[in-house]
Amino acid sequence: MKKALVCGLVVATLSPFASAAQKLTLMLDWYVNPDHAPIMVAQQTGAFKAQGLDVTIIPPSDPALPPRLVAAGKVDLAVTYQPQLHFFADQGLPLVRVGTLIDSPLNTLITLDKSVHSPADLQGKTVGYSVSGIEQATLAAMLQHDQRQLSDVKLVNVNFQLTSALLTGKVDAVIGGYRNIEALEVKLQGKDPVVFNVEDYGVPAYDELILVANRDSLNKPAIKKFLIALKQGNDYLQAHPEESWRAFAKLHPELNTGLNRQAWVKTLPLFARDPARLDRQRYRQYETFLFNHGLIKKITPVNDYVVEIQ
Repeated sequence: MKKALVCGLVVATLSPFASAAQKLTLMLDWYVNPDHAPIMVAQQTGAFKAQGLDVTIIPPSDPALPPRLVAAGKVDLAVTYQPQLHFFADQGLPLVRVGTLIDSPLNTLITLDKSVHSPADLQGKTVGYSVSGIEQATLAAMLQHDQRQLSDVKLVNVNFQLTSALLTGKVDAVIGGYRNIEALEVKLQGKDPVVFNVEDYGVPAYDELILVANRDSLNKPAIKKFLIALKQGNDYLQAHPEESWRAFAKLHPELNTGLNRQAWVKTLPLFARDPARLDRQRYRQYETFLFNHGLIKKITPVNDYVVEIQ
């Protein structure tokens, strides 16, 4: 996740019988934030301990590290992104999707220009982005959906300063802003953004945040137990969103901000109700999308990098 939020190491509270618990290490994709709510609630409510797990949750020092540490056998599970998983599969890394945290894209195209009613209206305008390749392909698909080409807009790399670039008028629109973060940031600045969800304009729907394991560890009972506890955490979160937020904010007072409070609520309907459930067709379609845009070298069989743990 491209959001600069303060974090801390979170370690599961040990019970008197913790010595008998199965240890499992989970590395997040970024600093602790509302996107991780089901994980944090599963920990807060003791769902992991009830499954006999001793879970250590670690924010990364470098967001690029978590999947590679899993591939190297240094970490049991990592939170990452479905688009990234396809790149890892193309590189031959032994990573397999075992669960889903957020089963909806968060990526959006955002503008403050009220004359823009669809991506087609960006013709001749400047669009800011942060990540080369994937965001350009996403914007290209959205423009093609509206009978426009990527060459019809001017692209500017704003170096992860999407919100400020938009608010200061450096660009007319930005691609890559999250609907549960940047869109809210802009509103908190008193603006009324026009937001286009990527999946509504020719981009295949995908799972934004997923859990990956090493292919050699798929038979470990701890992974299934983790997914059971994660579902219980999300069930509790959905039934008690306000109570869960208060507990989260108490544990992480540095995150008790208006933006994070709104993001907590905004993200609630986006969490996977059953983290273990797998839609293989969704992965096939996105694999094809990346291949057609030249972002991966080959089509990798979906069963090589996804699994549904029963």
